[in-house]
Amino acid sequence: MNAAADVTLPEEDRLRADLYNYLGLILSAPPDQTLLDQTASLAGDDGDLGAAINTLAKLARITKPAAIEREFNALFIGLGRGELLPYASFYLTGFLNEKPLAALRQDMARKGIGRSDTVFEPEDNIASMMEMMGAMVAGRFGKPVPLNEQKEFFNKHIGPWAPHFFSDLEGAKTSLFYTPVGTIGRVFMEIEAEAFRMSAE
Repeated sequence: MNAAADVTLPEEDRLRADLYNYLGLILSAPPDQTLLDQTASLAGDDGDLGAAINTLAKLARITKPAAIEREFNALFIGLGRGELLPYASFYLTGFLNEKPLAALRQDMARKGIGRSDTVFEPEDNIASMMEMMGAMVAGRFGKPVPLNEQKEFFNKHIGPWAPHFFSDLEGAKTSLFYTPVGTIGRVFMEIEAEAFRMSAE
């Protein structure tokens, strides 16, 4: 996180950015032992989001990286394809590399957001979308993006499909470690959508 942005970022936005970034990280690749140890130390409250965080922390304490790697591969890679296709284009049109990806690329260009040279997935995959949203909240592209622009980006590129993806992840046949990840994502998307809906900006 940008240190200068972190100084001025309200606590609520810092927590939002951290959760977006965590989801982006855990969905981009199987977690290594360091990330598992960090996950194991998480603690949530009594709400739905907190309960899912507590379940994930418990699983992180008892699950080996190799087992999660097998689960990740079955969910997202597979032989030919994984159980889930975590892309906006697929969820919104039934096909990959369609109009939602083109629209996202246009908005990324307008905001000065570039694709990383080390990432070969289409930009409309769920991990990248979570990472982009977290970066906008935290100000990693410069200053934190105003709430009305966050709302516009979320409503256009994330809200229409990410809750469905996270719900599918919760119920996927090969999900175990990733079941509470799906719950966390689904509940967080619901919280964000409601907060944006209630915002006056």
